[in-house]
Amino acid sequence: MKKIPVGISGRHVHVTKEHLETLFGEGYELTIMKDLSQPGQYAANEKIDIMSPEGKLLAGVRILGPVRPASQVEISRSDALRFKFVAPVRSSGDVKGSGPATLIGPKGKVELSEGVIIADRHIHFSVEEGKAFGVTDRQMVSIKVGGIKPGILDNVLCRVHPNFRLDCHLDTDDGSAFMLNTGDEVELIKSYTINA
Repeated sequence: MKKIPVGISGRHVHVTKEHLETLFGEGYELTIMKDLSQPGQYAANEKIDIMSPEGKLLAGVRILGPVRPASQVEISRSDALRFKFVAPVRSSGDVKGSGPATLIGPKGKVELSEGVIIADRHIHFSVEEGKAFGVTDRQMVSIKVGGIKPGILDNVLCRVHPNFRLDCHLDTDDGSAFMLNTGDEVELIKSYTINA
């Protein structure tokens, strides 16, 4: 079976056009630092600070572009514990009932009543790649990690879309636990049994 490349995703934020202008000024547009694995997505040069409800500051969090319909902060469980955020595990875009935060930019602040999440483990597939791996959109699978700290990660969401490209996205906590780096590869496992 063909292996799947891994992208370790650090803390980042997505913002709406309205919130971007509040944070950086009227008419402001993001500038591209580098393209990401998914077509049209990029890491911006712009960073903001994010304050938890308890007043702890997570400084210098990079914005990912382009702008989104809803603002969203993606952090790790370690970040949530250290900086006192409420952050349920969710798929990107699923922010209803998630944690609050204050976004702080050079020109203003934005109060988010919800939007802080820990992103679920997921794999992006193009339609052709989904067919090649025999998976469908929203299917849950497992992945096998090799190397010096091998193991199996369950509850990995498959996201199949014509605009996606093959990439498994894990957060920094999962990456550290298995000593994975961006560019490493994992294997897809649809089902397995545990022998007691």
